[in-house]
Amino acid sequence: MRKQLSLLQEFSVPLVAGVILALAWANLAPEQYHHLLHEPVLAGLSLHFITNDLFMTFFFGMAAVEITQSCLPGGDLHPLKRAVNPLLATAGGVLGPVAVYLLLNGWFGAPELARGWGIPTATDIALAWLAARFIFGKGHPAISFLLLLAVADDAVGLAIIAVFYGDPNTPAAPAWLLLTLAGMAACYWLRLRRVTSYWPYLAAGGVLSWSGLFLAHLHPALALAFVIPFLPHPSSETAHLFELDPADHTPLSRFEHDWKLFVDLGLFVFGLVNAGVSFGSLGSATWLVLAALLGGKAVGIVSFALAGRGMGFPLPVGMGLRELVTTGFLAGIGFTVALFVAGEAFSDLKLSGAAKMGAMLSLFAFVPAAAIERIGRRFGEPGRR
Repeated sequence: MRKQLSLLQEFSVPLVAGVILALAWANLAPEQYHHLLHEPVLAGLSLHFITNDLFMTFFFGMAAVEITQSCLPGGDLHPLKRAVNPLLATAGGVLGPVAVYLLLNGWFGAPELARGWGIPTATDIALAWLAARFIFGKGHPAISFLLLLAVADDAVGLAIIAVFYGDPNTPAAPAWLLLTLAGMAACYWLRLRRVTSYWPYLAAGGVLSWSGLFLAHLHPALALAFVIPFLPHPSSETAHLFELDPADHTPLSRFEHDWKLFVDLGLFVFGLVNAGVSFGSLGSATWLVLAALLGGKAVGIVSFALAGRGMGFPLPVGMGLRELVTTGFLAGIGFTVALFVAGEAFSDLKLSGAAKMGAMLSLFAFVPAAAIERIGRRFGEPGRR
């Protein structure tokens, strides 16, 4: 059973299954699907609220774990010089899609679509990693580069969601963020008291942080991003990204170990709730998101990474231009976080549906990525320069 669950997690089967069911349900019985999402199912809360405002708290909490671990001594983003090139590529992977989205929107879009500029800044870590494993094979340096870029991308994405994607119909009430600060202070006090269970941090800091964001009309799913860095952790990191170190029994590692299966399997419900769009939802937002993810990501990542190399911050050994371009396209697989942001960016169901369709079609970024790598190998283009 453990081996089967591990395979389900590794290949993102729950997420994909949820997406397929959502697409079928939304197109075959759209009214029934809408009721499923928005009718109260538990304590007066809808499935949409439970998924996007409560469950996603743990999803972004897991992202915060990876960011925290990677910044420790021995982590993949430490020391800073080692991380400069992927961090520069991350900047390109955010600015490139934003520029492409806004430029194309000015050409054939509409003013109401401008709010969607944050959708294509996301990279789906799990699906991009899976595609990279298939193209490059296990252990290739381009995979580590992609993961570093994706984790840093997630950090930027968290900030974008927090600052720019509150409820557009409700003005922000920043005074309530004092509750979030109180949650962080509580976590700091628990850290000073050497509390070795992560539960008090979640119960005190997590609840206060979530309440502060919710009442401030910012997205509460980011609550644990303000709590996780306070969890006690080792002074140095021995595992790589997305690897669990069996010798590490700190609260940070235990939180990741205890909640990872719940989050990975729970992505089935996330896919069911967020991917239910009509096949007739294609529109300008679809092509804006898709072009920004496929073109903007690749151009931004490649140009910024090459600029970094020119400034003396090299690419990883064994990674050349071909692998860099391939990685740029793979980073265009937005999917999970892009679906989430699309739902927050547009309150109009037609606009959000069209944008979500672009996020799902970004899976086709795998095609040019695989073609570039295969053609390069076939004609003997040196990939290591």
